[in-house]
Amino acid sequence: MASPSFKLFKRFTINIEEKQSPVLNLLMTIVRICMVMAVLYCFFISIGLMGSGFKIFGKDFAKTLIETTNNPFVGLFIGILATAVIQSSSTTTSMVVAFVASGTITVQNAIPVIMGANVGTAVTSAIVALGHMTRKQEFERAFAAATVHDMFNIMTVAIFLPIELYTGFLHKAASKLCIFLSGTSGVEFQSPLKLITKPVVKFITSQLSSISSSQLISAIIVVVVGISLLFFSLYLFTKLLKLFVLTKFQNLLEASLYKSGYLAMLVGLVFTAVVQSSSITTSLMIPMAAAGIISVHQIFPVALGANVGTTVTAFLASLATGRPEALTIALVHLLFNMCGILTFYPIPELRKIPILAAQLLARKSAQNRLYALMFILIVFFFIVISSGNNEI
Repeated sequence: MASPSFKLFKRFTINIEEKQSPVLNLLMTIVRICMVMAVLYCFFISIGLMGSGFKIFGKDFAKTLIETTNNPFVGLFIGILATAVIQSSSTTTSMVVAFVASGTITVQNAIPVIMGANVGTAVTSAIVALGHMTRKQEFERAFAAATVHDMFNIMTVAIFLPIELYTGFLHKAASKLCIFLSGTSGVEFQSPLKLITKPVVKFITSQLSSISSSQLISAIIVVVVGISLLFFSLYLFTKLLKLFVLTKFQNLLEASLYKSGYLAMLVGLVFTAVVQSSSITTSLMIPMAAAGIISVHQIFPVALGANVGTTVTAFLASLATGRPEALTIALVHLLFNMCGILTFYPIPELRKIPILAAQLLARKSAQNRLYALMFILIVFFFIVISSGNNEI
């Protein structure tokens, strides 16, 4: 239910539009753009705060987990856990590239970790979707949009991990590609989003961390503030989308970008490569799905493109190391995502499988929120327990 302030602002904007004054319409357009940009900036800040909070107590833990893996299934679980903890598959894969380059872990041991990172990166979208739990229809649309990424990644891992363990085809193909790319100089790339949000995130984190001398408590405070800001910003973002651009933006998307799934895939790839975070790309789609602007069918190719786009950071990092092993594992990540896309997307009937699975889970979760919580617990926390038991 919209707040009184939103209802008043909506009535005010409608009255202005009815007057058809070019000056007033231009002014309102500028105000709308500024409001959307401000809310988006808060959204990006919240993602940064969550990552900073987890990194305070999580990055060293994730590094230790990755370094100690030998069992491929434990490696898969660790990739999921490490990415869920530090909220970035790009960070996880870049760490893996560094470990492979230093000889800490082998390419064979690193491959399951890379696959697990694909599954773990969807935790941010799931958290974003949970922010709509109190609004049934919004939650069903949002959770379907969030979990279609999970379903695709889980199914892709279920298919290609056993194949890789028995044949090593990804490793072999990446090794051959590495021959053509070895010796290429690496390029450092700075995300423009990080440039504009990092100072603010750093300042807020430092201020919140000063509240307590305990590192654990400081981390918890930063994470809680980040999640709170995330929920608040996505709530405002959804309301603004409904208020400003629901019909016009939907028609624009359908008429241009989202008519072609492959074009949408390319957009997801490019945007993720620029912001260096598939979590941001997919999480940004969730409020739009909740508002009814785009459907899970339209989000699906964007998520697939984001999977490929997130490999860019590790690929560039591997080129900079000058180590063929590092380039090989980065290429494995790229080939793994491409194989998943080629398996599911070109064939319409196969393309429907992750979408239908996500819609079924979302429908059940909208009827009973425990399904959503159970799904997150099973995918992430049960995996942690299983990896711990296997390690023993």
